[in-house]
Amino acid sequence: MSSKMPPGRPGNLTADQEAKLKDMWSAVLEVFGVSHETHANGTSTPASESTTPDAKKKKKGRLSLLGKRDKHSDSDGGDNDKHGQTKEFQQAIASQSPESLREAFWAMSKHDHPDALLLRFLRARKWDVQAALVMMVSTMHWRSMEMHVDDDIMKNGEGEALRETKSSNAAVKKEGDDFMAQLRMGKSFLHGADKDGRPCCYVRVRLHRQGEQSERSLERFTVYTIETARMMLRPPVDTATIVFDMTDFALANMDYTPVKFMIKCFEANYPESLGSVLVYKSPWVFQSVWRIIKGWLDPVVASKVHFASNVDELEEWIPRNRIPKELGGDEDFAYKYVEPIEGENRQMEDTASRHKIQAERTELVKSYESETLAWIHGEDAGQGRNRIAERLAENYWRFDPLMRARSLYDRTGVIQQEGKLNFYPGTQGAAPMSSSGGPPAGADNGLD
Repeated sequence: MSSKMPPGRPGNLTADQEAKLKDMWSAVLEVFGVSHETHANGTSTPASESTTPDAKKKKKGRLSLLGKRDKHSDSDGGDNDKHGQTKEFQQAIASQSPESLREAFWAMSKHDHPDALLLRFLRARKWDVQAALVMMVSTMHWRSMEMHVDDDIMKNGEGEALRETKSSNAAVKKEGDDFMAQLRMGKSFLHGADKDGRPCCYVRVRLHRQGEQSERSLERFTVYTIETARMMLRPPVDTATIVFDMTDFALANMDYTPVKFMIKCFEANYPESLGSVLVYKSPWVFQSVWRIIKGWLDPVVASKVHFASNVDELEEWIPRNRIPKELGGDEDFAYKYVEPIEGENRQMEDTASRHKIQAERTELVKSYESETLAWIHGEDAGQGRNRIAERLAENYWRFDPLMRARSLYDRTGVIQQEGKLNFYPGTQGAAPMSSSGGPPAGADNGLD
């Protein structure tokens, strides 16, 4: 792992933090129904509640995890339920099979180190394993049963939204039109990186009008943008920066419902994903609005919000030559939406390749779980887990074009084959980053 890896991440854990991670994995694998007994080939197997005689007993045992005291924690996690996740945890355990939750977790992990994903929840809950488990399981329920992040939003993407705009069903057409309208106007978009290498999301608040798009399309667009930004994270960078451009803001642009949804996303479902929130050129009328919003924010999230009244102040976070001219910077960049290309998702029709790579991923997951169980029980030092995590990331980027619809950022060359990144495609000297993070040796990544 990189020597620049921040604390509390894979490869940079204290002994106490590693113990918490082991406790977390133990609880997670119990929820997933992964047997502590292994086959001769060393792979672990999820237990099926539907075929196990004592299924009710097992489900009761999974529910009892909620009442277990974290033996390494000084906190009872009692102040961590702002978004009602205890109830969502109980609903998930009662309504979803262990295998369903397990699939949701591994779908969310994508190219991440699996430890890194669990550590996000642990850091967000101040290393309280019980509270982190509640948060993680409720997030898996939200992703798979409420938002359908991986089996709909990311799988179907912009191409499906474009098809919906041509539907004869008025309701379907409305959803497609609303989603595409936000993309085409650039209400929010991803562009470049800040001084710490974090991908930046720009939100042009003046382009929002309450009621112009349905609540559902606003939520789907928000999740789509967050998930796409996740595709641009490479260790040691694991957070993003949001720039709220308040130029020409008026109270007619204020809409509290999507703001509340965005807050819940980052506080409950995408923990430890925000690096900085930059509020740029906010007018005096925003002061009263901010007082309301600040009251809804977790103090940790609120501490990441910074105000910049001009480009000189914004330059504290983003290099001036990487601030678009629209915001007063020097970069000759203007957002332009590139429409989906006919046939760009044709690889998704290759079911034979998809099944083959999925089968490889399934075996890698089993191996990782098996190695993790051995590590938890002190039977293995755990070094093999990191190599399997690397293989999972490599597998993901081969799997990606077979199960995720192409986005604007694929079409413009920001996200490239095998997970390579170029935050400034078409810019001289902006070399692609590798899928494992960082530019090739000696290359300029345009972040100076």
